[in-house]
Amino acid sequence: MSKVYISLGSNLGDRAGNLLMGIQGMLNAGLEISRVSNVYETEPVETFSQPAFLNMVAELSSRVLPPPEQLMTLLLRVEYALGRMRETAMAPRTIDLDLLLYGDDTRSTEFLTLPHPRFHLRRFVLTPLAELAPRIVHPRLKLTVTDLLKNLEDRSEVKRWRP
Repeated sequence: MSKVYISLGSNLGDRAGNLLMGIQGMLNAGLEISRVSNVYETEPVETFSQPAFLNMVAELSSRVLPPPEQLMTLLLRVEYALGRMRETAMAPRTIDLDLLLYGDDTRSTEFLTLPHPRFHLRRFVLTPLAELAPRIVHPRLKLTVTDLLKNLEDRSEVKRWRP
């Protein structure tokens, strides 16, 4: 059974509400979510003139999953429905849904790269992912999430969010 992981992030408006709406949007799209991580408040990475993010990771049940490209299309539709504007990659956002891992699948097309090309470099992704799947192995790097987190150069602040 393949494990599929989606990261969720928001730094505009009702950040926690946006994460919940992202989860609801995935459920409404027919995706089955088996587990979610805690929510973490994180500082922006690669851009600093933005509000702090709330981030989390969802694990999808792999009983009935669309192929990766179709899954990515569903995630983009949820983002659009929640007001995500993709004007620039580093702009603040109401919601960001990234397909991190689709089992051991590796691919690189104009539309989709698996695993997500930068998730192993980002503390705000690895921390909630390690909560759900510490021993899952990155399909290209052949390191566990725990090892990736332990050796990470990113020192950005990631703290468990409490409303």
